[in-house]
Amino acid sequence: MIGIFDSGIGGLTVLDALRKRMPHCDFVYAADRAHLPYGGREPEQIRRFAAQMADFLCDLEVEQIVIACNTASAVALPGLRLICRVPVWGMVDAGVDAATRATYSGRIAVIGTQATIASGIFQRKLAARGSRVWAQACPGLVHAAEERSPDAEALIRHYLRDMPRVDTLLLGCTHFPLLRATIQKIVGPRVRIVDGSEVLAAKVAAEVADEGRGEVRYYDTGASIARPAAWISGIELSTIR
Repeated sequence: MIGIFDSGIGGLTVLDALRKRMPHCDFVYAADRAHLPYGGREPEQIRRFAAQMADFLCDLEVEQIVIACNTASAVALPGLRLICRVPVWGMVDAGVDAATRATYSGRIAVIGTQATIASGIFQRKLAARGSRVWAQACPGLVHAAEERSPDAEALIRHYLRDMPRVDTLLLGCTHFPLLRATIQKIVGPRVRIVDGSEVLAAKVAAEVADEGRGEVRYYDTGASIARPAAWISGIELSTIR
């Protein structure tokens, strides 16, 4: 059984990629929507929330943990690998791999939360592979994705207004693929849009046996705002106490 956590619904994009490659595996998905979004918080807070989510999943006896959140991966992954009794996977290296494979000019743009971009982790890793990187924090875009906000397109245009000429745009937040069609419309067809979900799913599938009943359990820490439309009819959602 694999445990997955994110601050909200963005990690469902990662869960979907994993289930396509591992249809028999059992999963537990936990959304920490009580603390959504992680991107505007201090690193120590992010590390604490990530540790709490990992502890919750370990108590359910998962055998692997996937941090389906770029912010938590950027800030908390090294520490979680030290304290968790099961292997922990993160999004950053998968995203870097996806962007490196997609680019033909080495000119890559990265968008993410404030904390992810401020960490500089994507910029450093991509630059180490010879890429020229433009990075932009997109505060507000996580909530826009969670709430299916009609303001999402205006926000994206605002954040990308200064983007230089690139051939690849890396979505450095698992919420952003939920807005992929709108982002593609804004950047145009010549820009390849990638994220790390498929690369990460392939890596996990290569290391973990696809065994189980194909079941998924969903948990939420609870939130003051209404649960988003992405919790579709038929999903049984439990609250983490």
